[in-house]
Amino acid sequence: MAVRKRVSRSRTPPVVRRFGPSFRWNGVELEPYKLAAHRGGEFRGASRQVLIGNLGEQVQFHVRYFELEAGGFTSLERHHHAHVVIGLRGRGRVQVAGRKFELRPMDTIYIAPDQVHQLRASGAEPFGFFCIVDAKRDRPRPVRP
Repeated sequence: MAVRKRVSRSRTPPVVRRFGPSFRWNGVELEPYKLAAHRGGEFRGASRQVLIGNLGEQVQFHVRYFELEAGGFTSLERHHHAHVVIGLRGRGRVQVAGRKFELRPMDTIYIAPDQVHQLRASGAEPFGFFCIVDAKRDRPRPVRP
């Protein structure tokens, strides 16, 4: 019996993002944590890089890298989509649904839809993490502490 080869019909070429110094990937723009038009809630010392999802890749998810400088934090927020956070660098504290978890490199946490959450750098060094979300998603809604 002959084995049929699966032929890709995608016109999108393979995408390789080379990891470089200072936790940057080649060809990936360093962006503010939130764009001015979508700001809401308080945050400090946060940046992001969208590794997969902004350049026409045919995926139903986005892979992003966020970095919080020492003392930095994301906004306290909730949204209808779930996401997965994977620690990559430093240490961070994740507040989810009223509970707090310490994350180290390669620790993973699932944040379910509509759970109030916030991430903070908890060490003297930056806290960097991957965040994987649906490509089609709602905007975060800030929550007052």
